[in-house]
Amino acid sequence: MAANEGNMPFIKHLASSDRKIRTSALSTLRTFLSAPTTARKLTDLDYLKLWKGLFYSVWMCDRPIPQQNLCTELAGLLSILPTPSDDEGAVVIPFLRAFWATLAREWTAIDVLRMEKYLLLVRRVFGASLAWVGDGKKGKKEGAWTDARADGMLRLLEEWPFESTGDLSKVPVGLRLHVIDIWVDEVEKLELLDPDSEDSANDKNGKVQFLDKIRRIVEVQTKSTCKPVRMRTKESLTDDRLPWNTSALSDLDMAGRDDGRDGQDSWDGFED
Repeated sequence: MAANEGNMPFIKHLASSDRKIRTSALSTLRTFLSAPTTARKLTDLDYLKLWKGLFYSVWMCDRPIPQQNLCTELAGLLSILPTPSDDEGAVVIPFLRAFWATLAREWTAIDVLRMEKYLLLVRRVFGASLAWVGDGKKGKKEGAWTDARADGMLRLLEEWPFESTGDLSKVPVGLRLHVIDIWVDEVEKLELLDPDSEDSANDKNGKVQFLDKIRRIVEVQTKSTCKPVRMRTKESLTDDRLPWNTSALSDLDMAGRDDGRDGQDSWDGFED
């Protein structure tokens, strides 16, 4: 049976103007979501209701430090969601889908004075989402980035922030651009960009495969009908931190050394 607002009375308190009430409601929500039998019974509509409350919890939060702490705490909800061994994305993926649907729906209504905290919220949740994939087989040597978690997350990215048809009515330009701006930063934090690491060399954990799949999802945005999206995507894909760009630069360096000039390209003037 799906939960309803009568079973989740804390939702309305998440948007309270009283900070103490909001804090108490968030604590109750954490307890509520951490219960396996509860979380698995929630429907897509229930998750949308939860994220509407959380969206306005951020809306009502003032001052930079509390805002930063709240965004980090909301992203941290992923770590307390139950992950049944038979289907590890059964709770997390619907929870995140509701997050993206809520942000996409409300994005154009966010005023300039509040936008910065929502940009941070998107960054924190996006980073936590990728980190959740890598924790899929924590402590094991193989498969962390190529298991069911990875597949589910990649499908979600294609469905929402990197929506492939370019439907700007589904994912607003501003939200799309922000995710394009931050994705390289977030994969770097997870050490997916080090071409010299042992994991990358052997790819035992599937890091290279996972990064390459993200790359292909992002590349689709270069065909967007929106020019800013196309330009920003091309710029992000040429980031020097990305391993395929590092390799390209290395190849160019080697080509310069193999042309017989040994790097002596400077002009020293006319000989006497």
